[in-house]
Amino acid sequence: MSTDVWLPVAPEEIEGLPEGPRYLFWDGGEDGDQPFPGDPADCVVYVVPYMKPLPVRVRPLEQLTGVQVIQTLTAGVDDVTARLSDIRPGVRLCNARGVHEASTAELALTLTLASLRGVPGFVRAQQQERWQSAFHPALADKSVLIVGYGSIGAAIEDRLAPFEVARVARVARSERTTARGPVHPLTELPSLLPHADVVILSTPLTEQTRGLVDAEFLARMRDGALLVNVARGPVVDTKALLAELESGRLAAALDVTDPEPLPPGHPLWQAPGVLISPHVGGPSSAFLPRAKRLLVDQLTRFVNQEPLRNVILTTGA
Repeated sequence: MSTDVWLPVAPEEIEGLPEGPRYLFWDGGEDGDQPFPGDPADCVVYVVPYMKPLPVRVRPLEQLTGVQVIQTLTAGVDDVTARLSDIRPGVRLCNARGVHEASTAELALTLTLASLRGVPGFVRAQQQERWQSAFHPALADKSVLIVGYGSIGAAIEDRLAPFEVARVARVARSERTTARGPVHPLTELPSLLPHADVVILSTPLTEQTRGLVDAEFLARMRDGALLVNVARGPVVDTKALLAELESGRLAAALDVTDPEPLPPGHPLWQAPGVLISPHVGGPSSAFLPRAKRLLVDQLTRFVNQEPLRNVILTTGA
């Protein structure tokens, strides 16, 4: 039997791949109907294509009867975990921790600064050839709350450091201490929200975080606060957020939405005080070099039977 590794990047473009497996290129193709590169039963490592439609990414799962590792190139793995019943027991599912921190943290800061400093209004004025000066708040002296303090949350704080923010509070699933300060558990969110000028969401989508930002969460945010979402759309209750935006009490900058893609005519497009980017936190020039490094490291570990990085779960365990 072959020991095939399916890669969504051409193997010849990745330096340092370990010898042993047969490396086959498969990214689903332009229309999602690219033929499989080999017998799915011979695939031992499946690297999920990046930025492809969901049906393409999960299409091989049922036929990967010999797969041992599924490696995503995304930080979130909710698309795969939703289809665990299609995957045989004993498969290690790994995420792309270390790949998206730079890109996503950059975008979180971009959205925050653009929203606070009124950049969308400047763009609209430029299109109309109007010189529209205005006073806008700075990020300096603001209190920032990061909800979801994993590697991306920490990277966001790294980039906040030069901006003279007054305070950064950190929230994660469980309480712990870091070099920068304490990380509060989710249970303390209600007491932290009223003190934040900017709330940045970078949490994974789980049953615990789905709908986390509901009407009660938003009501606890202080008047004039900014909500920034670089996590997943369903973390936020869109209807509750729309109510706050339309009242003018809160502002938002969203890289992800629910639904997604946001369809034409959806009220979120025209809501006051909202800046929307089309889920571009990860795809930047920083992605590919980091993705290649991750794949070389993981596959070297796999070939040498060493512990893999970023194992989220083992199916059937």
